[in-house]
Amino acid sequence: MRRAALLSFLFFFCLAALHGQAPVKYGSNPAAGSTFTHNGIKLYYEIYGSGEPILLIHGNGLSIASLKAQIEYFRKHYKVIAMDSRDQGRSGDSTDKITYEKMTDDLAALVDHLKTEPVYVLGWSDGGIEALLLGIRHPNKVKKIAAMAANLDPEGIYPEILDWANNMVDSMPPEAKETPQGKRQLKLIHMALEEPHIDPKALETITVPTLVLAGDHDLIRDEHTLDIYHHLPSGELCIFPGATHMIPYDDPVLFDTTVEHFFERPFVKKDRLNDLLKSLEALQKAE
Repeated sequence: MRRAALLSFLFFFCLAALHGQAPVKYGSNPAAGSTFTHNGIKLYYEIYGSGEPILLIHGNGLSIASLKAQIEYFRKHYKVIAMDSRDQGRSGDSTDKITYEKMTDDLAALVDHLKTEPVYVLGWSDGGIEALLLGIRHPNKVKKIAAMAANLDPEGIYPEILDWANNMVDSMPPEAKETPQGKRQLKLIHMALEEPHIDPKALETITVPTLVLAGDHDLIRDEHTLDIYHHLPSGELCIFPGATHMIPYDDPVLFDTTVEHFFERPFVKKDRLNDLLKSLEALQKAE
């Protein structure tokens, strides 16, 4: 009896250990990864899960790997699509200047390639900019948009952050600037310092429900985030308390559940006064 129990324990212990030895390496997973070419650039993407499609878009200089927490959360109920932007991660390099519009058009081409439109879109930082641009440039490809910490122009970023980025460029050794990784980094920093240039009125053309998110200590100016929200015809706003630009990493449970709640429930445009009065009337009847 004891021998059988011991063997059973060892079997399940070894089985658990075996499972623990092979965690999913997001951003470098041959089982889920593939490539396609758009405008001469080979772009790498991964797909996980099943259900309604959701497109995840990473930030400046990062890759699919930075979205690990979001992939693990949303893959349980959605078909998660994530791509390394051009000049980043495992995707190829462009020979000319990189822009947010070009990266956005790459994403639209991916949706076409997969024949899976329209999609939910969740973008973080640069990904948030691209998420908004998808709504502007490719409205038929999006179902709902969640844009975390996006900006419409460089002035939307706090000056100390811009100073920090400029100092990064100035402090790079000359030999580092000539390496493949250094060239990528310089190209991406210069893009963030010089772009985007999105007219706030262009946001008024976004027809799908759009959730604007930011931390209350974000690197995007508070008033800039509010300006984005106020120009959206079907917008909602979420400011996370005690949070920075990194809340998708720092508190993924709070962040991911907030986004999922927005995606799952029907969008209802609120009236500032009438909806207050309806709730007040219901409250009084319940007393």
